[in-house]
Amino acid sequence: MENLNYGIIGNCKSAALVSEKGSIDWLCLPKFDAPSVFAKLLDENKGGALSIEPKNLLSIGQEYIDRTNLLCTRFICEEGVFEVIDFMPRYKTTQGSAYAPPDVIRVFNRISGAPVFKVKYQPKLEYGLHPTELSVHSKFIKGVTKKGAYDSLYLYSDFDFKDITESNEITLTSSKFILVSYNQKLLKQDIHRVKLQMERTKVYWLNWSERTTTFSKYNDEINRSALTLKLLSYQKTGAVLAALTTSLPETIGEVRNWDYRYCWIRDGSMVVKILNQVNHKTVAKNYLNFIINILPEKDEKMQIMYGISGEKKLSEYELPHFSGYADSKPVRVGNAAYKQKQNDIYGILMDAIYQHFSLYSATLDFSEDLWTVVRNVVKMVERNWKKPDKGIWEIRGESKHFTFSKVLCWVAIDRAQKIAALLEQESYMKKWKQLEDKIREDIENNAWSEEKQSYTQAYGSEDLDASVLLMESYGYIDGKNERYRSTVYAIQKELEHEGLMYRYANHDDFGLPKSAFTICAFWLVNALYKIGEKEAAIERFEKLLVYSNHLGLYSEDLDFETKRQLGNFPQAYSHLALIETAINISEGEVSKEEKIKSAIS
Repeated sequence: MENLNYGIIGNCKSAALVSEKGSIDWLCLPKFDAPSVFAKLLDENKGGALSIEPKNLLSIGQEYIDRTNLLCTRFICEEGVFEVIDFMPRYKTTQGSAYAPPDVIRVFNRISGAPVFKVKYQPKLEYGLHPTELSVHSKFIKGVTKKGAYDSLYLYSDFDFKDITESNEITLTSSKFILVSYNQKLLKQDIHRVKLQMERTKVYWLNWSERTTTFSKYNDEINRSALTLKLLSYQKTGAVLAALTTSLPETIGEVRNWDYRYCWIRDGSMVVKILNQVNHKTVAKNYLNFIINILPEKDEKMQIMYGISGEKKLSEYELPHFSGYADSKPVRVGNAAYKQKQNDIYGILMDAIYQHFSLYSATLDFSEDLWTVVRNVVKMVERNWKKPDKGIWEIRGESKHFTFSKVLCWVAIDRAQKIAALLEQESYMKKWKQLEDKIREDIENNAWSEEKQSYTQAYGSEDLDASVLLMESYGYIDGKNERYRSTVYAIQKELEHEGLMYRYANHDDFGLPKSAFTICAFWLVNALYKIGEKEAAIERFEKLLVYSNHLGLYSEDLDFETKRQLGNFPQAYSHLALIETAINISEGEVSKEEKIKSAIS
């Protein structure tokens, strides 16, 4: 596996990864964080996949159907040409609700000749802990676990079932389909019904893309990133996933392998803020409802992360039978970081709430619920801002007074005052302003290094950290401020390497980081642009666009030397940063078409 050359398909309940060779190597059903059905991504032999093996293959090409989340893989063979269109159904019903079943559909279309291929169907339910047994029935092939937790899976197709279970050669003479479902279907499945679902799903995504704001530059990249972020939102609760996968290593052969199929308050809040900026307010409203539901009482403590259904306990354990991606163990399920204290979450959430209040009107009960959350978050900041924490990078060792955490505590109180002003609740503002000033004074006295001429990673430290670049983005400091300019240059000098960025260059509890954190490279582009280094910023941004995979998707990390994608995939962090950077470099200038749309709407 040389690179994460995968496409994502999904329907906001679950999602799958399809390799550039047309193999479904990652799928969890019926929802994102369920045990895997296919996990070849994590173990070539024990993970399971639904793959296609063409006869006499000459070449393969893969692309999304424009402005949708339908993925087309085209196989050119000596005997003929065929394509496979992969999608998970999502469309509006006649009642107006979103239909999004736990189904993956593959449509096989003959383009020319008489192409020949084999289908290899190898589901491995429940993370492949025990064998999955297949049985052929009149309408479907059923897979079931015979040991351990009971689970089952249904495959429908108009291919001969024996050809699928025995991987016989198939000659494609007309359009065919394979449908894999967590549920037994009530209606007869045939090519006509499947193609109708495909067209309805295509229309859904085209309509969604049409609502995405278009800017003067980089619209294809913005749209693909926005579509990807939408796929990482969970329709049922409004939660937003950090990534689709678990245990893809930050560095090959090492142990920084984490489960990202959960909702981090920080990541989710950043995602909805960006999607709001490109005119997708429903995702933001659903996410804020998720926040209201996980903080039902006034003394409820806020965790840094939750399960996508609001679970508060995310116990971490290993799957030792899996060899891991590129033999990088361990493979983990759950994430023990849920117990950590990270004080930056308060400011990032409050920033998203403020944006919602400033952009949109809301119902009275929703506004009152959010106002209660705002006042509770202020109380949390009052109790916690002086305390050390684990920071944005979730250091599992010693807690520190991280500069970024302090700045975001300042942001929380700044945004709380702005929200109070919008809601005409001025009585709170004087007290909150005093707290804001106190936090700023603490930062200026303790986070600045005269020696480095930079704000540092933590109080009393001379180490630098890329997260400090966000001080300007969150309004703590102006891009023209000499302290900020000096900080940008110092961080660039110390942390930039081979055109990419370290998060930090000091040892943590796992040693020295060896890969570049993709979002940090976007942060540097933004920072350089804001201090007036516009040409250097644009040059770096254009290079970063080349480092995506063949479909414009990004993982969490990049190898400094080879630019190979590493870490969990696709990563919400990376895509939200791409959108934000593209908008900043475009200086927020919308396209002519967008101006016309605004004028006539």
